Amino acid sequence: MLLRELFEDMPGILETTGDMATDIGQLITDSREKAEAGLFFCIPGARVDAHNVAPQAVENGCVALVVERLLDLPVPQVRVGSVRSAMAYMAAAFFGHPSRSLRMIGVCGTKGKTTTSFLLKSIMEAAGYKTGLIGTTGNMIGEKRIKSNLTTPDPVDLHRCLRQMADEGVEVVVMEVSAHAVDMHRLDSIIYEAACYTNLSQDHLDYFGTMENYFETKKRFFMEDAVLNAAINVDDETGGDIIKDIRIPFLTFGISADADVFARDIEISEDGVSFSIKLNNVEEMPVNMRLTGMFNVYNALAAASLAMIMGVKSSDIVAGLESVKNVPGRVEMLDTKTPYKVILDYSHSPDALENILSTVRTFTRNRLIVLFGCGGDRDQGKRPIMGEIAGRLADYSILTSDNPRTEDPIAILEAIEVGAKAVGGSYTVIENRREAIRYALQMGRDGDVIILAGKGHETYQDIMGVKKPFDEKVVVNELLAEMQA
Repeated sequence: MLLRELFEDMPGILETTGDMATDIGQLITDSREKAEAGLFFCIPGARVDAHNVAPQAVENGCVALVVERLLDLPVPQVRVGSVRSAMAYMAAAFFGHPSRSLRMIGVCGTKGKTTTSFLLKSIMEAAGYKTGLIGTTGNMIGEKRIKSNLTTPDPVDLHRCLRQMADEGVEVVVMEVSAHAVDMHRLDSIIYEAACYTNLSQDHLDYFGTMENYFETKKRFFMEDAVLNAAINVDDETGGDIIKDIRIPFLTFGISADADVFARDIEISEDGVSFSIKLNNVEEMPVNMRLTGMFNVYNALAAASLAMIMGVKSSDIVAGLESVKNVPGRVEMLDTKTPYKVILDYSHSPDALENILSTVRTFTRNRLIVLFGCGGDRDQGKRPIMGEIAGRLADYSILTSDNPRTEDPIAILEAIEVGAKAVGGSYTVIENRREAIRYALQMGRDGDVIILAGKGHETYQDIMGVKKPFDEKVVVNELLAEMQA
């Protein structure tokens, strides 16, 4: 593809130098990568400004550059206001604008994105659409899984994935939309037929600095002509802040507040949740889901609202919601064949931990035991908060490592411990996560529920920059086998 063809509909071009008819064969973001006719994006990052390594990219086969400042290099250059945004537009063009042939649906919010996406995928499939999914637990085409390391992939991987989906006959794509992706312009050039806003709670403050910045980034997704129709959770106080400024058609959903789509007659048990979804008091859909917890009622409402916007009929909405047995790492009951229950859950923020503990408490016959930690190189302020929540809501807490990354894991645990001590919680500290899980399983008794929180679907631990294999489902099975030997 010719260089000039990559930016025909792209805003933000300031100037060009060199031959714009240069043929481009690859899109490159790593200067160390060997390329054939590569186009290198000089992204100015927090740690490395890729403008400084552009000579290496040229040596490795890149024949053109996208820059924010012109460089003294003998290759064509396209100077833009934002390389990140330009990469999104140019990746879309390079792969033939696949999103234009797909019905794109976005799921935005702090909690519930993954479960809402799985529920909506199930609904769209019940309605007869071949559906793709892009999100935290990986990408899917139908039931085929494609691994991904980010909630929202970088633009090159994203449009490559969308191209594959379009080529394989996918009609609808359900996509988790992270605030990081919005802030880094990964989604520029994509138009979403519908998108929902689930909620806001503390997370990612290591990146955004303040809750206000975090929220405004999520809000921006609905304000900049990327979304054609929206579904907004009005029970979340920040939902109203979006509604007052939104300029596109929208549905509201909720439980306690007046909403267009709402749930009534809610009954929660360890086996699932039943309720009725009502649309403007006109239409009623009885639902019996196999996922449990009030938060899953909200996830179901979000998915149902989006499906209504997409024109899906009620019977398909109900069938889709009821057919989901579990979502990887989300309140996932492990088959341990023990007198106590073991639940795997991704809850790694204060609100998420409080939600899972409050939900599981309702069906715990004996002790509620939680095992968790906090990630290193991330928001440090949530550590004592999560310690306090566990100390208050669980009968016993086991504090252990999550993904310590480059931080001292003991220092992370000491910060969590501050919160547990403040409320007089019963707990122990076992830094080694495998040994911590062993301790939890050994102390399990009839009627207990053990929650392994924080890792969820992840199959690794990130320790000093090395991702070591650690799949908690496998670990639990191995430890139980050792204990029974």
